[in-house]
Amino acid sequence: MTMSDMKEPVGAVLRPSEITPAERGGGARTIPLVTKKIGSTSMLNGITSFEPGAAIPLHSHNCEESVMILEGRAVAEIDGVEHELGPHDTTWIPSDVPHRFRNASDTEPMRIFWTYASVDATRTLIATGETRAVSAEHAKGAGQ
Repeated sequence: MTMSDMKEPVGAVLRPSEITPAERGGGARTIPLVTKKIGSTSMLNGITSFEPGAAIPLHSHNCEESVMILEGRAVAEIDGVEHELGPHDTTWIPSDVPHRFRNASDTEPMRIFWTYASVDATRTLIATGETRAVSAEHAKGAGQ
């Protein structure tokens, strides 16, 4: 590849309705938005939808994360403390802090918008110590 073959990213418009969600299991689905695939060099973001009562396991990341509740009611557990959240409530979670989100409703869906401060973000499950790239979770069916 020569220097003339390399193109600088010019930006992107992303339409979640046109992206196939990646099944995360346990009633959670993720739509990756800003990723390395579109040229991001310093951040990742996307939307995760939770079915009624769904939760993701306790985990941590190798970078900071911010999560905004888009729809529904959530419970965020951050470093052992539970916080009730509603639309537009936003969290900031430092690297290596155990946390998780769950849908507080047994009848209504919940959606979050998340941002990682690194394109190389990893997720480490607290229960098992297993670590994998966040982007690997998106490869489970997400089309972008």
